[in-house]
Amino acid sequence: MATTAVKPTRMEMNRLRARLKTATRGHKLLKDKRDELMRRFMALVRENRALRERVEARLAVSQSALSVAAAVMSPEILEQSLLYPKRRVAVGLDFSNMMGVTVPQYSFRTEGEGDSLPYGYATTSGELDDAIRSTTDAFTDMLELARIEKTVQLLAIEIEKTRRRVNALEYVMIPELRTGIKYIRMKLDENERGNITRLMKVKDAILAEAHGYGEPSEVY
Repeated sequence: MATTAVKPTRMEMNRLRARLKTATRGHKLLKDKRDELMRRFMALVRENRALRERVEARLAVSQSALSVAAAVMSPEILEQSLLYPKRRVAVGLDFSNMMGVTVPQYSFRTEGEGDSLPYGYATTSGELDDAIRSTTDAFTDMLELARIEKTVQLLAIEIEKTRRRVNALEYVMIPELRTGIKYIRMKLDENERGNITRLMKVKDAILAEAHGYGEPSEVY
């Protein structure tokens, strides 16, 4: 705020002091929120890295086994073997609150009975079994990986927004409020000194008149 736009009154100074107190408290709370968001963000980044490596390793095993199965089986038999799955997977989506950020929560349930392998063993290879089981094992981790990566993305956005608010309070609003309070205090002190000076002149004039030293001087 420009100091020229500030009214140099005690009421205005009290108002600015109240705003400064609120801004200072808000600045501390936002800094605490930013630090906690950063702590959780870094923890999730480390968890995401480890989980991604595990998922990629399992999918690599699945892809390798599927490549071998495709090499030893005819394309028709491979396609027919995977055409009609015995079980279905239903994925659910829910939300939770993390430090004011709405983050997703994924869940799934398996519908159907029997083995996860949707074919008989007579015309298929063991490598195809390994590929399907490895992919099935990785499914839970893939859902968790999707949840963590989305949470990391949302936390990064919230951290940036909080950082901007902290900087706006720390480098703009709080300094401007302090400058306004300092300006008002200076003006009030200046006015008080002027009043004291005028009172002293009035006193001197009254004393001079009382002792007959002459006509009282004009007081401004």
